[in-house]
Amino acid sequence: MQLYFIDIDGKLVGPVSSQRIQFDDAKWRYLLGAEVFRITRRAGTEAPFCGDLLDIHQKGIYKCSSCGLPLFSSDSKFHSGTGWPSFFSPVAKENIVERVDLSLGMIRTEILCARCGAHLGHVFEDGPKPTGLRYCVNSASLVFTPQSFYDKVTTDGRKLSQAAFAGGCFWGIQDSFKKVEGVIWAVAGYAGGTVPFPTYEQVCTGTTGHAETVYLLYDPTIVSYKKLLELFWQIHDPTTAERQGPDVGPQYRPIVFYYNEEQRQEAFQSKENLEKSKYFGKKIATAILPAAPFYPAEEYHQNYLEKHHLSNACHRR
Repeated sequence: MQLYFIDIDGKLVGPVSSQRIQFDDAKWRYLLGAEVFRITRRAGTEAPFCGDLLDIHQKGIYKCSSCGLPLFSSDSKFHSGTGWPSFFSPVAKENIVERVDLSLGMIRTEILCARCGAHLGHVFEDGPKPTGLRYCVNSASLVFTPQSFYDKVTTDGRKLSQAAFAGGCFWGIQDSFKKVEGVIWAVAGYAGGTVPFPTYEQVCTGTTGHAETVYLLYDPTIVSYKKLLELFWQIHDPTTAERQGPDVGPQYRPIVFYYNEEQRQEAFQSKENLEKSKYFGKKIATAILPAAPFYPAEEYHQNYLEKHHLSNACHRR
């Protein structure tokens, strides 16, 4: 299928060839939790005026709460008075699937995420110009990313710096970095490969060239890049080229991705210091490479350990 995505700079990219994401009900129920599963996989409806995205007025992008596909923009959001988030158009018509819904004794048009089939809500022909449409969507079917993320600034306008680290399973790496004071965003995803906006299943084949990576936006007035490097060396095994603990494959190779010359110098210096210390007793295999395009992982991977109340046991300390 051909879909449209939002890159980390907020640009709409596409059409991009993408695989459909399909799981059985048991897996979706575990990944999403009972309420989101009820709405997105059982075509449920949340109570009106109760959704947490109804009164969001910030600029930003609304993505599928199951897979992370961008669906709507704040530019098309409007107050419909119905009690559910309403939009007059999607970010791309290709990202929405429509089908006839004959439930409840009515004839309605159901809308679903084109990538994973999640139920979003319904579309009606009583919206504002220019489309005359009202996409009536459950908050539970969406997650919101504010424009400040794409602008790389704090909510009060302070400039943020970028960093990216690959060190095995991104669940644990994300969990470790998100707890650091000064790290404003920690996003699990994929970098270093050749396939744009891949799925997890594609990356797991080891053929896309991607490594599981965590992308950071951090406030350099609060935490330094040197401190982030120090933490990274502590939470992964830098002596294995394509393995981290029980995870084996090129997608688990350790990498420091640098975004500027200062980061490059600091990364190489920290690696050299670690090798000189002989702390590990082996050659350091972690690569240091220029920043590659970063593609956020599916929404169900974000903050995975926190969502499922799991300990961060995959990485060394």
